[in-house]
Amino acid sequence: MSEHDPFPPVQHDHDHCVRDALAAAELSCREQGAKLTPIRRRVLELVWASHEPVGAYGLLDRLTSEGLKAVPPTVYRALDFLLEHGLVHRLERLNAYVGCSHSPGPHAAQFLICGACHRVAELDDPAIGAALRRGAADRGFTVSRQTVEVEGLCPDCLAKTKGGI
Repeated sequence: MSEHDPFPPVQHDHDHCVRDALAAAELSCREQGAKLTPIRRRVLELVWASHEPVGAYGLLDRLTSEGLKAVPPTVYRALDFLLEHGLVHRLERLNAYVGCSHSPGPHAAQFLICGACHRVAELDDPAIGAALRRGAADRGFTVSRQTVEVEGLCPDCLAKTKGGI
């Protein structure tokens, strides 16, 4: 998913998104001296399986249906690792996870969440992050982590509502 196509068409060849995300994760982990174990890799792959956020128990169900003997702590430990290394983001409002479509590593992120189809696009606009940090500093507040979640309609869903479909 490129920054110029934040909401790819619903019916697109998604395999390249998954391949690119896994390749970036492997490189990032190698550079950080972190181990992308098979279960961590599979959880990341499942998070990237669509452009919709997925919950931990949805991931657990998928792993179990694949015959893996996964339990909730296994999934949460894998997600914690992926979060720590900036490979996924947690969307608080949805209690779900989405793959990081920008450079791996911790960073301020902003998300556009479609209220109709639930697809998510990551902005990662440094100006928004800087404005939030500046506003917080003006109030004597130090930001340790920031995630902005904005709900609305993606271009596809907006076109459907305008077209009366």
